[in-house]
Amino acid sequence: MRVSRLCLVVMLSIAACAGPDLGMFDGQSDVGAVKIAGAVDFDEAAGAYTLVGGGTDLWADNDEFLFLWKKIPIGDLTLAADIEIVGDTGNPHRKAVVMVRQDLDQNSAYASAALHANGLTALQHRPTKGGLTSEVIANIRGPRRLQIAREGDVLYMAFVAGEEPLQPAGGSFKIPFVDSVYVGFGVSSHNNDTTQTAVFRNVALNTTLPPAAGEPRIESTLEIIPIAAYTDRRVVYRAMERFEAPNWSPDGSYLLFNMNGGLYTIPPTGGEPTQIVLDPPIRANNDHGITPDGQTLIISGVGPGHESSKIYTSPIAGGTPKLITPLEPSYWHGVSPDGQTHVYCALRNGNYDVYSMPIGGGRERRLTTADGLDDGPEYSPDGQWIYFNSVRTGTMQIYRMRPDGSDQQQLTFDDYNDWFPHISPDGRNMVFVSFEPGVEGHPAYHDVLLRMMPAEGGEPVTIAKLFGGQGTINVNSWSPDSKEFAFVSHRQVRR
Repeated sequence: MRVSRLCLVVMLSIAACAGPDLGMFDGQSDVGAVKIAGAVDFDEAAGAYTLVGGGTDLWADNDEFLFLWKKIPIGDLTLAADIEIVGDTGNPHRKAVVMVRQDLDQNSAYASAALHANGLTALQHRPTKGGLTSEVIANIRGPRRLQIAREGDVLYMAFVAGEEPLQPAGGSFKIPFVDSVYVGFGVSSHNNDTTQTAVFRNVALNTTLPPAAGEPRIESTLEIIPIAAYTDRRVVYRAMERFEAPNWSPDGSYLLFNMNGGLYTIPPTGGEPTQIVLDPPIRANNDHGITPDGQTLIISGVGPGHESSKIYTSPIAGGTPKLITPLEPSYWHGVSPDGQTHVYCALRNGNYDVYSMPIGGGRERRLTTADGLDDGPEYSPDGQWIYFNSVRTGTMQIYRMRPDGSDQQQLTFDDYNDWFPHISPDGRNMVFVSFEPGVEGHPAYHDVLLRMMPAEGGEPVTIAKLFGGQGTINVNSWSPDSKEFAFVSHRQVRR
């Protein structure tokens, strides 16, 4: 059979344009200034996608990686795969990712579930085009399977470590994607002069999730953020329960938080919480703490025969609570560096003000007299100041005063509503939670900012954006070395 020269040229052109078989995906792209062109191989029989890609990293405001993608309309979705990073050489931070991305530009908004070669696993995201990447590091290393999920504007990661069902890793981010998104898999060698191979198996893309049913359940995540690099949050503990308000123990060995009316401890590295047993029990709220010597627990809660919060102390390991404030309601917030005096917010004669009292009980002393709410009092580490928040100007702002209530100074002045100032043990920095203008009180389940500024005042910087509010940082949660800060975030689970 003879084939004309024209027909042969046409046949060869069609073969050249056909490209590799990409299975369920639409295309592959080297995103950013990748030196070595990437390649994708799809083994239909095995249902496996092998990606060989280079690039410097996916981080900061610039990405370089190989991306295997499918373009889909915006909506709720999940994409999951078993992931194997092939080979034992190369940068330990080379990574394979499961990604949702706005576009194919190198500085696109995105979120990804990222597995690094050293086992580090993180939910990474860039919320806006050209912004900086941040992450929530999971309390799991080297899982077998990763999933990225989008519900509304919320993106979160889930994993499978062994044979157990898929479970959320904790933490989430919001990204307001528009129109359509690119979903798929990525590989970056973390060295633009080499490539990295990763295999993605048992791929599952679902864009027809069941409708939300009933009231959302609440997922809570206890997280820690390093102050020197506050793009790197990490998960300590997560649960499908509402828990709140971490304190760090003075020796740094555990975190204290409240859940379902009880108080629990957990190591900063994670694990299962241990309940502190009080007899008779106190239904604790999110205003609690530990004396500087680490020996005494201070609890705000409702005890037997009472209707609202009072303040109690007990041995640090639990035991019989001792009532300190006979009047109610009273909400503890801070203790002096010498452990002799505590400060609290209390409703007296129709007005919430800041009060102090000896830690063993006695006569309370009123420190603020402004109309409206004064709340969240906390001593500076040198004992020279009490920081608090007040609505006296019309919006909630941060103030400080001397321990006798004199020399009251306003420290924040913007349109946000700022609550619960916490001073680092070295006395240098203050972290507080900020609600958007117009938000009254400190409600739960709101988008909030954690902001930091010098303790003596200055320009605040945002160190975290999260879904939280009431219970996120009601009490001081600095690490004893002033290098880290603990908080609680939430996610509304609708399915």
